[in-house]
Formats: sequence, structure tokens, C-alpha cells
Amino acid sequence: MTQKHWSKVEYLHQSVKNPNIVVRGTRSYYSDAWSGSFEDYVVRYLYGDAYSREHWQPQWELDRLYVGNYVCIGAETVILMGGNNTHRMDWFSSYPFMEKIVESYARKGDTVIGDGVWIGMRAMIMPGVTIGEGAVIAAGSVVCKDVPPYTIVGGNPAHIIRSRFDEETTRRLLKLKIYEHSEAEIDKLLPFLCNNDISALEQAVKKNSQTD
Repeated sequence: MTQKHWSKVEYLHQSVKNPNIVVRGTRSYYSDAWSGSFEDYVVRYLYGDAYSREHWQPQWELDRLYVGNYVCIGAETVILMGGNNTHRMDWFSSYPFMEKIVESYARKGDTVIGDGVWIGMRAMIMPGVTIGEGAVIAAGSVVCKDVPPYTIVGGNPAHIIRSRFDEETTRRLLKLKIYEHSEAEIDKLLPFLCNNDISALEQAVKKNSQTD
């Protein structure tokens, strides 16, 4: 058995087998040093693992998990999915009676983690949430609603702490659609991505586009 260490990570494109987890690219990782694998520990209540495929027949549309590229997921993060959405709070009883299980299911929708997101250790992502490009989730946060791109959120429930950049810089960043470039193209942009000069990054992207 390979010894786990905090300096080693699990790359999702190499390990994910569940067809309802869609991973884009090859750079997203989970810091699994203190837990099981991404599928075994992080993603909860998601149909599509070996056991559920063998024993259950889905009776409703399945939620999926989408993970963008260049996503960093901290140790012991939990991502709750649609399999537990059978506790109706608009009914007098929130108990999932088997006689009413189909009626009790309230789909929350797909969970989407955008490109370039950083999720801190022991954060919890609730079902149906979309986390925008470049957002940062503070350690221990409980994310119950969508997170705008390039914002930092924290707390329980998570709230916006601040934006990573001013509104104009964020607008220009999103317009560049950096993560729609190939990984090889992004590698060429590293000196500009590992910086905060938006004009220089724009010029580098334009130059790369002209070269290509």
C-alpha cells in the first residue's frame, strides 16, 4: 500500500470512475492524505457507484457532479449530492417513508464546481450549488447557495467575505475565458497567470491567439 502524505494528491481524471461525476481536464486534484479517495469519501449520496448500479433502479432524473479544470479540493471536503433529497420540508413530516419515496424526492439539480476553484479543508458543498470560476471556499464552510466567480466565501452558511479582484478586473478575466484554452496554451501563460497584471495577461492571450 502506498503511503499517503499531504504533499501528494489524487488527480481526479485518473481516479474517478462514477459516470455521474464529470471531470474536465487533467489538472484538478483532491488532497486525500487524511481520508479515503475522492469518490469514496468526498462525494456523498451519488448514484452511479458499483453498489448502487447493482442494487438500485433510479426512479427519478439523476443529479450529476461537474468539476472544472485546475480545481483544488482540500482534505476532508464533503460534496452532498441528490440521493438524499427525500426530506421534504414543505410536508408536515420530513421522514423519507418508502411508501412515498418517489413523491418525496425534490431534485436540487446538478452541482457544478467551476474552473480554477479552490475549496478549503473540511468545507461542505450542498446539493445543486454552482461555484463560479476562480472562487475560493474557506476551510470549514457550508456552501448552501451559488458562489459568484472570483469571490471568497466562508462561514456556516457561507457568505461572501470579499471579491478577489475589483469588478472591472473580474469582468476582464471572465471575458478572457482562460480555462477554455488547452492546457498547453495555459502553460504558456503561467508567468501572467501567476501575477495580477490583467493588462499583461490580456496581451499574452492575444499574442498566443495570433501565434496559433
